[in-house]
Amino acid sequence: MSPGRLITIEGIEGAGKSSAARWVLEWLQRRAVSAHRTREPGGTELAEQVRRIVLERGSESISATAETLLMFAARAIHLDNLIRPALARGDWVVCDRFTDATRAYQGAGRGVDGAWIEQLAARVHGELVPACTLLLDLPVAMGLARAKSRRAGASDRFEAETSAFFERVRTGYLELARREPHRIRLIDAAASLEDVQRQIGAVLSQLIAAGGAA
Repeated sequence: MSPGRLITIEGIEGAGKSSAARWVLEWLQRRAVSAHRTREPGGTELAEQVRRIVLERGSESISATAETLLMFAARAIHLDNLIRPALARGDWVVCDRFTDATRAYQGAGRGVDGAWIEQLAARVHGELVPACTLLLDLPVAMGLARAKSRRAGASDRFEAETSAFFERVRTGYLELARREPHRIRLIDAAASLEDVQRQIGAVLSQLIAAGGAA
């Protein structure tokens, strides 16, 4: 049985991650690859409950520390009940956000200590690292405009953040890509939908040709 692979998709609000995740799943399935699409925080019934705590704008505040712990709590539940079992079966998992999101949003965006985030990551998922991460990058103003045009209802805690916050998040993502260019593949999300899919398809083709490692 061939080993399963974890593909993650990252980017700021409005980058098109959810659409890209659906397209990646369909791309893999057309090539007879058994794959599943999921998201973080969330992905399982219990982890989705944690997601609601993180995202909903209620009467109580959530500190950056509490937010980070909640992200990893949801991630641990997700890993135990969906991701690891799927990978053990030899399936591929396409995940909308993973630990890079915590590094970018809570680390770069909120100012949470990066070393502590890495300690939590080591505890929660150890040596499990995505085989490939697609980083959908675009200017913050464009991303926020797209997100606003698609939004139905009130904004969540992250959508309500300032442009300055998302500039820090984007900078954090680009720094991660600079440090790990082999794993994190930069996708120009400001391009047309067809071009974005072409870019992603090229990366996936390399991944398949290399036996699952980009």
